Amino acid sequence: MTTTVTYEPHELPTTLTGFTPQQPKPATPTLWLVDIERHREAAARLAPDLLDAHEHERVTRFFHDQDRDLYRTSHVALRLLLAAHLALPPAEIPFTRLPCPGCGDPHGRPAVTGAAVHHSLSHTGGLAVIALATTPVGVDVERLPSIDTVTTTARSLHPRETTELAATPPAEAPAAFARAWTRKEAYLKGLGIGLGRDPSLDYVGTGPAPTALPGWTITDVHVPTGYTAAVAVAHP
Repeated sequence: MTTTVTYEPHELPTTLTGFTPQQPKPATPTLWLVDIERHREAAARLAPDLLDAHEHERVTRFFHDQDRDLYRTSHVALRLLLAAHLALPPAEIPFTRLPCPGCGDPHGRPAVTGAAVHHSLSHTGGLAVIALATTPVGVDVERLPSIDTVTTTARSLHPRETTELAATPPAEAPAAFARAWTRKEAYLKGLGIGLGRDPSLDYVGTGPAPTALPGWTITDVHVPTGYTAAVAVAHP
């Protein structure tokens, strides 16, 4: 089963706090697009009162300002969105990590303790995408890779995807590779195992329409030029 639907994510309002939460429907994620440059100053003002000790410590690890802005802004946005859905103060969102499906250790999918809403966050460059759903969900956003990256990384995909890329014109190969990679990462993040599972095991396709995997719907996400994104949501 395939789908040609592309999700159109909501844009986070410029005020960063003035939005009406969109409640996700069963097996249909709600997606939010976060422009880091637009929101970084507001996020920097809010972060001292919103982020927890672990998040503050993570911010200090980054050497480059743009990496700090990316992490801080996306995590402030995540807290605000979850707070609106859960009717909790954003600083009191009780984050946890679920057990890893591979080893059972607590480094699996991020979750909110006791909440019915599931979430996923991905960020790169100047963009973040946040997904909320009533079932397990994963989202991934990537910058379009160079042709050299495609050439050296294509062999890590499913054999059918590698074959498809080999037959793709060079000018179209970066977009085709990025479609497969973001679909695959979204699915693996939704599972909670990430790249702990070999990305060559699952076929999601490099073409315009994603290939569904058992129990999951995978859909491309409309993002600005130069980026590619996908979301995977578990069936109820």
